[in-house]
Amino acid sequence: MLKGIPHILSPELLKVLCEMGHSDRIVIGDGNFPAESVGRNCKVVRCDGHGVPELLDAILQVMPLDAYVEKPVSLMEVMKGDPVKTPIWDTYKDIVAHHDTRGADAVGTIERFAFYKEASTAYAIVTTGESAVYANVMLQKGVVQD
Repeated sequence: MLKGIPHILSPELLKVLCEMGHSDRIVIGDGNFPAESVGRNCKVVRCDGHGVPELLDAILQVMPLDAYVEKPVSLMEVMKGDPVKTPIWDTYKDIVAHHDTRGADAVGTIERFAFYKEASTAYAIVTTGESAVYANVMLQKGVVQD
């Protein structure tokens, strides 16, 4: 056990976060995200049984977002014609605002297939049990400044 580390962050996930450098990206995928096929060339960390919001919040407690890019947080856009609603995005924006002074302005979207392509070049993909659709989020790591 460690003090000050969110309990949801497993040793494997903490190791991945420590290994990541400035501008590396990590994807937190919902339960439908094809992590193993998209992540053939990156590390895949399983966090089944957890949702994206609690993992997003825990990761942002220990990992800064990249201050040198306009949108260090990327969400997967809803496909044209898909009537689904994405209220979970509001939750994400609230979490990001709690950890980054840019708030919701740090959050952008990427077209679905472009998101998959970008995710395939991420340092790591975290799989979750999140049941909300279009609940995937990609984070670009910043630098720690103290």
